[in-house]
Amino acid sequence: MKTLYPELEPDQSLQLTRGVHSLQVETCGNPLGIPVVVLHGGPGSGCKPYHRCFFNPDRYRIILFDQRGSGRSTPAGLTEHNTTQHLLDDMESIRQHLGVEQWVLFGGSWGSTLGLLYAQRHPDRVSGLILRGSFLARQADMQWFLGDELRQRYPATWNDCFGDDPAASAEDRVAHLHRQLNGADDRLAEQAALAWYTWGSQVILGDGFDPRLAPTKTSPADILHQTRLELHYAVNRYFIRDNQILEDCERIAHLPAILIHGEQDMTCRVESSRLLAAALPRAELILLAQAGHTSSGVSMIDALVDAADRLPEWLA
Repeated sequence: MKTLYPELEPDQSLQLTRGVHSLQVETCGNPLGIPVVVLHGGPGSGCKPYHRCFFNPDRYRIILFDQRGSGRSTPAGLTEHNTTQHLLDDMESIRQHLGVEQWVLFGGSWGSTLGLLYAQRHPDRVSGLILRGSFLARQADMQWFLGDELRQRYPATWNDCFGDDPAASAEDRVAHLHRQLNGADDRLAEQAALAWYTWGSQVILGDGFDPRLAPTKTSPADILHQTRLELHYAVNRYFIRDNQILEDCERIAHLPAILIHGEQDMTCRVESSRLLAAALPRAELILLAQAGHTSSGVSMIDALVDAADRLPEWLA
């Protein structure tokens, strides 16, 4: 069973100005190694120090950045000039700034979405993909996340977030919370942010989750910023056409891809990775029977580290 590599400090840390946004970018590992960029989830969650540790630092040049409005990028939670297209342009700007010819894309959940979209836009700049819990950003995926099956599984948390009207559409629920988050009532905005954050945590962590502990691990300001970004993207259908990723897979059919998905993942369904594997001839699909959505479980860490260890042989 593989574990994370030892903790690693960045050897380069910088703020890259992109219009009104300033992006936190860092590199670590071997400056002459295989470039790999870490794409965090959310949108809005930001990179974590342990994200550096999925890779052998002797073999990889590890690049992390916080997406617009996320983590240590500023201004926090800003949705102005913040779309999927902006994020893809940011990635290309970072690649050019760091002098990277090609890089591996490593992402989970929303990070997998961003990686797939970037690869489809710049297939010549990508050497391979390692994706966890793939999210295709279709309306069907959002309808699942807000739909009857999960409502029946977690009725109390669902009602706290969305009210007691099961007939409302997923779009209506998202739009309602989005209006509350961006209204004049700060208290209502904080309550809506906490409700959405708690619902997401419930679905991610499952039956063992205690909603009373949701606000204790993250500050109210961080919850508000992250939720504003998540719902900004959701209400705008992630700024892509529905089913765009699957329809454009022929653009990246030549790329090696390792797709890892926990079979207990209730946030992003296994179906997404199965569809991707069917559309990508060079994809390897790894399903983990006991894993869920997070990247921090024992079997998920083992699979991700092993994928990063094996990928260089595919690239040789």
